[in-house]
Amino acid sequence: MFVIVMENTGLRRALATPSIAALASRFILATSYHAVARPSLPNYLALTSGSTWDVADDAYHALPEAGIGRQLTDAGISWRAYMEGMTAAGCMRSPYPYALKQDPFAYYGGACAPNVVPLDALDADLVGQTPRFVWITPGLCHDAHDCALDEAGVWLDALVARIVVSPAWRDGGVLFIVWDEGDGGDTNLVPLIAGTSTSAPGESAAPYDHYSLLATIEDLFGLPRLGKAKDATPIAEVLRR
Repeated sequence: MFVIVMENTGLRRALATPSIAALASRFILATSYHAVARPSLPNYLALTSGSTWDVADDAYHALPEAGIGRQLTDAGISWRAYMEGMTAAGCMRSPYPYALKQDPFAYYGGACAPNVVPLDALDADLVGQTPRFVWITPGLCHDAHDCALDEAGVWLDALVARIVVSPAWRDGGVLFIVWDEGDGGDTNLVPLIAGTSTSAPGESAAPYDHYSLLATIEDLFGLPRLGKAKDATPIAEVLRR
């Protein structure tokens, strides 16, 4: 399973970007998917633990040891989170374009998780031993936070191209590309592009949000649902793969 999290882009603006629109046409596009908070950090926490933990800023908060990473580890399911720009300085001190606020795994337990590694490690893992759960956070340019969406879209397209030729993808792979929050307005409507190695492209107008995505991930791995994911509607189009 591959999860890629992009930044600060509403559905309409994303689909006006040719490279992103092309990706959406190849997979399943959810047209009624919503982020759950503002700013970025509480959305990342919701995606990985089913709760915003009442966080309403992008500052560092040491939280209890929890989240999907803990679940996967306890269940013996291999996983890695790949962070673009993270260096040997680690998750707390790596320089730009890495952003701590976009690395939710550093918050649970108040320490850097050993499963969180630089994005540079991904290519070797794709041709070697790919973890069953792969989380990818681009840096602050390639996620479209600081750079043009066209530039981020081209980078995203190239990343997906590397994923879909990997043995892990061909062996029943699942892909989610999601945006943490919208680019203004009250709806916080964001794109979710999802699919499997065997699913047909299409669109879904069903109402989903970040808790739906976490519920789907947990259901696919047979894990108990965390927090608000317990009552969320999973993404049926992917569960039917």
